[in-house]
Amino acid sequence: MTFKDLEITPSILSALEDLGYTEPTPIQEQAIPKVLNRKDLIACAQTGTGKTAAFAVPMIQLIQKIECDKNKPTTLRGLILTPTRELAIQIEESIRDYGKNTDVKHTVIYGGVKQHKQVARMKKGVHILVATPGRLLDLINQGYIDLGDIKMFVLDEADRMLDMGFIHDIRKVIKMIPKQRQSLFFSATMPNDIVQLSNTILTDPEEVAVAPVSSTAETIDQYLYYTNRPDKKKLLLHILDQDHIEQVLLFSRTKHGADRIARNLAKQKIKAAAIHGDKSQNHRQKVLNRFKDKQIKVLVATDIAARGIDIDHLEHVINYDVPNEAETYVHRIGRSGRAGRDGVAISICEPEENAYIRDIEKLTDQKITVVKDHPYPQTDKPMTAAEKKEWRKEKERRKQEFFAQRKKNKKSKASRR
Repeated sequence: MTFKDLEITPSILSALEDLGYTEPTPIQEQAIPKVLNRKDLIACAQTGTGKTAAFAVPMIQLIQKIECDKNKPTTLRGLILTPTRELAIQIEESIRDYGKNTDVKHTVIYGGVKQHKQVARMKKGVHILVATPGRLLDLINQGYIDLGDIKMFVLDEADRMLDMGFIHDIRKVIKMIPKQRQSLFFSATMPNDIVQLSNTILTDPEEVAVAPVSSTAETIDQYLYYTNRPDKKKLLLHILDQDHIEQVLLFSRTKHGADRIARNLAKQKIKAAAIHGDKSQNHRQKVLNRFKDKQIKVLVATDIAARGIDIDHLEHVINYDVPNEAETYVHRIGRSGRAGRDGVAISICEPEENAYIRDIEKLTDQKITVVKDHPYPQTDKPMTAAEKKEWRKEKERRKQEFFAQRKKNKKSKASRR
């Protein structure tokens, strides 16, 4: 099947062809016709499956057909709600690319930056708004945004929304949009609380399920290096020294660790930068743009900062710290091998993380290929006094960051109530 078979209009089809899109992914093939037929949709799809186009392309087409008349005022008809700033920016960029040959106007709003440019864009009039919950409600309360004419509503990354404590904000937004609307609901997982939330949003929805969270893309080759903690830095340099590695998205468990890794790489003349929750939005976006422009070889990120990162043709992901939640591993490596492209995921595992690897392999029902031929193999040799001291310091830092983040989340939830 091709995109032509999905009854997409020539103007959008031309834009997709310019992007190199020829055959739709499974989520696009199943979702686009249902959305074009004005059906509510509940879709289970993990990152990297092409889900943004699955809702953005038909939304642009429907709004272009009905709203883009020179004699009609520009009215806000489509709302896409998403959990993070990075993801909101990525979605709006995709809408710009897909709709470049149409008259559909769009913009994105998110917190962490001054609002005046976002307000000015809204005052000019838009058909589609991509937003994070906090900034959306803030501008609504200030009287800059009215959701009374919304015809299409998308809730993206619903499970992450709930994980980040946005449930009350979501419910507030839903009360503000008309009951007579088309709603699209996307989530990587479907636990009971997500199903219950979908029941309050959707009316007689069509269902689409593609690539559940426990599966990894077949196009991603996975490799595992066992080593000792003191050798991780040297092993990372050994891996990065391979000629075929052009760019890497590297995951650190903590913000402090991300900064330290980036500094260590810079000392070795490797262009690297870190992004995490303590960095400003402007800094994070600047670094991300430099990475996209290939000015940076290694982008070091924590899991929260990495949500929504979508880099075309990103081939390599490295887990410097193996995540203690198996689902997080699947989300991480899904940043490579997106939309059917090839990818490589490398994990560097210290003894303390061996159990995490077993959990990952149990969840995915896959054995990760172990690379044994490297200069820093995992051994049973005891740590030196200095190594033990550094290990204890790092463990304490991880503990402090964990409790600081938990305290921050509690305050955020309390303020939304």
